[in-house]
Amino acid sequence: MMAGFKGIADVLGTNDVDTFLGVPTALADDLGGAAMAIVGVPTSSPYKQAGAYCANAPEAIRRAIAPYAGNLHHFDFDLGGQVFPGGNVTAVDCGNLECGEQDGPGNRDLIKSTIQAMLEQNAVPIVIGGDDSVPTPVLQAFEGRGDLTILQIDAHIDWRDEAHGEPWGLSSTMRRASEMPHVKNIIQVGMRAIGSARPGDVDDARQWGAKLITAQQINANGIGQVLDLIPDGANVVISLDCDGLDQAVIPGVIGRAPGGLAYWDTIGLIHGAAKKARIAGFNIVEFVPELDVDGLGALVAARLVENVLGMVARA
Repeated sequence: MMAGFKGIADVLGTNDVDTFLGVPTALADDLGGAAMAIVGVPTSSPYKQAGAYCANAPEAIRRAIAPYAGNLHHFDFDLGGQVFPGGNVTAVDCGNLECGEQDGPGNRDLIKSTIQAMLEQNAVPIVIGGDDSVPTPVLQAFEGRGDLTILQIDAHIDWRDEAHGEPWGLSSTMRRASEMPHVKNIIQVGMRAIGSARPGDVDDARQWGAKLITAQQINANGIGQVLDLIPDGANVVISLDCDGLDQAVIPGVIGRAPGGLAYWDTIGLIHGAAKKARIAGFNIVEFVPELDVDGLGALVAARLVENVLGMVARA
């Protein structure tokens, strides 16, 4: 590489930006009428032996997409046009919440109240995590706002009642969601290999009514079988765990297993859900920058977030 050349930012002439894709900043309780609100959540209820191992993910994902901030008004071929149609930016970035490893209850309260503030302003929350305990308080914030369908993309089903004595941790996300009265449908996609689930956890998920579509089934029959399960016009929260994708696509995860979803499978699920229903919220979790390879996973994660922004803007 030529001396002084830093990469695509030098080619595009893009200045450094602190927000996702250079969108404006805002406070969670004053979004200025924005249709979408981005927030980084470093952790929620981490296991003591693991700590906040995804804490640096929000900033890594922002950095990965920053070089393209100067191209925000260019044509995006994933979306078939500008990210924000007509060039009207309809998203803001609220920065990162101050969450610590030692205060799970405090973290959950802060996350829930922040998402509630966004929802009260009719904004779609876009959460950049953080470990997979983050979605639980995010989902709790939707209580009283109508029925909810969850579309989870993950290598694991997260139906443990508790793990290591912690009922609010990353292995229990969908179990806790199933206990929320406003959650009516849970569609889980991408499971494979061995995870924390025991046979009884799988049985519980199925008995509750969760629809489990494995990565092997996606490989054999495509994503149409998933989209068919989403009720027309439903409010959908997409909960995307980065290990749901193939680790050749996103290497920076702790639960690596071969055979995950391809990038285009995941994009197809996001676009398909937005066209059939309404994306009411989105969270991306379980990205570990320290395990990434040459920033590849961070860029893929950022592109997934960008596609969500584009599809919500089109709706």
